[in-house]
Amino acid sequence: MKLNFIFLGLFLFSGLSYAQPNTEVYVFDLNIENSKVVLSNPKNISNNDGYDNQPSFLNNTAVLFASTRSDQTDIKLFDIEAGSISSWITDTPTGSEYSPLKIPNKKAVSAIRLDLDGLQRLYQYDISNGNSKLILEDLKVGYHVWHNDHILVSTVLVENRMDLVVSNLKDKTNYTFQKNVGRNLLKIPNTDLISFISKEGKSWQIKSLNPITGATKNVVNTFKNSEDICWLKDGSILTGDGKSILRINPKSDIKWEVIHYFKQEEINNITRIAVSENSKRLAFVAEESPAKIVQKQLDAYNARDIDAFMSTYTNDITLVNFPDKVVLKGQEKMRESYATYFDATPDLNCEIKNRIIIGNKVIDEEFITANGQNFSAVAIYEVENGKISKVTFIQ
Repeated sequence: MKLNFIFLGLFLFSGLSYAQPNTEVYVFDLNIENSKVVLSNPKNISNNDGYDNQPSFLNNTAVLFASTRSDQTDIKLFDIEAGSISSWITDTPTGSEYSPLKIPNKKAVSAIRLDLDGLQRLYQYDISNGNSKLILEDLKVGYHVWHNDHILVSTVLVENRMDLVVSNLKDKTNYTFQKNVGRNLLKIPNTDLISFISKEGKSWQIKSLNPITGATKNVVNTFKNSEDICWLKDGSILTGDGKSILRINPKSDIKWEVIHYFKQEEINNITRIAVSENSKRLAFVAEESPAKIVQKQLDAYNARDIDAFMSTYTNDITLVNFPDKVVLKGQEKMRESYATYFDATPDLNCEIKNRIIIGNKVIDEEFITANGQNFSAVAIYEVENGKISKVTFIQ
C-alpha cells in the first residue's frame, strides 16, 4: 500500500490537551445471594463527553466523582434514589479537583486540587456552598483515605514514585511508612486497618497498615498488577479486568474468580471501583466502546478537524500497511501529515460500509472520496486505554 493511502484511512491520536480518555461512571445494585455476587439496575451516572472518574460513596445512596465541564474537572454529587438528580460541589476557576472523599464527622469532602500553575494540594470543600480550605500545606498528595477525622493516610508524590504517608492533623506530623505504593487506599471493613497496594516486588501486593503503629501485613496479591480494588463487608475484595468483575476472599480463596462479565458494548476496561458502606451498591469507571472512539475519529476526519481527529490517538500511534510494514509512527508526524492533507482536500469524505468489533479491535470497510476519486479499503483499528494505538490498512 502506498503512503498516500494513509491520509485516506481513519485514525486516532492523543495531543497534550487530550491526555485523558473519555470515561463514564456506572452504578449497580449489589446483592450477595448464596455467596454469589449479583449486579442489577445499572445506571450511567455521568453520561458526559469527557473525563468522569474516581467515584466514592458519600453515603449509601449518593456518589461523589470527578467530572469534566468547561475545560476543567470539578466534583459532582449524584443522588441515586432521588431520580438521577446531581449537583456540583466545586467550581474552581484556577484549578481542577480530583479524588473526592467524605470527611468523617463533617458536612464536607476532601479532594486533590491541581491548580493552573501546577501546584497540587489536598483541600476541604463544604458540601453546601463549595467553600474550601487547605488541609495539607507541604505534601503533594496523589490519593488519600481518612482513618478518622484527624488522621489521614495518603500517597505522596516523591520524585517518580508515590510513598505512603500518615498525617496527624492535630499535631501536624507526617510519617512515611512505605515507599513505592499504588493509588488505591481503603478502610478495611470491621477493622482499624487501611489497605494499600505495594509495588515493591514484581507482583504487586495488597497490604494492610495500622496507621497508629505503622505495622503492615501482606493480604493477597493483586490480579494482574491491578491497583483498583474495593472491600465488601464480608471481607472479600473486588477488582475489574477488561469487561469483568473478579472477587477473592483472602481468608478462604486461593485465586481470583470472575463473578460478572459485561456483554454491553459500552463497558470496557473497568477501573476505579468502589462500594457503598453497606455493600449494597457498586460503582466503577469504564471506558467508552472502541467502536465509539473509532466513530469519533471518523467524524473528525470527515469534518477535517485536525485537533479532534488527533485527540483519538495515542502518543505512539503506529500506522501499518498489511501485514506489518510500518509507514508512520508517532503523533507529531501524523499530525503534520494529516493537517496538510486536510487543508489540501476540500472534498474529503469516508463512509463506513461494514463494521466488525472484536474485543479492542474495530474492522471497518471504508468507501473513500478524495480529490474527485473514489475507492474502497479496509482499516483495522486497535484501541488501548481509550485511544487508538495502531491502524493496519488493507487495500
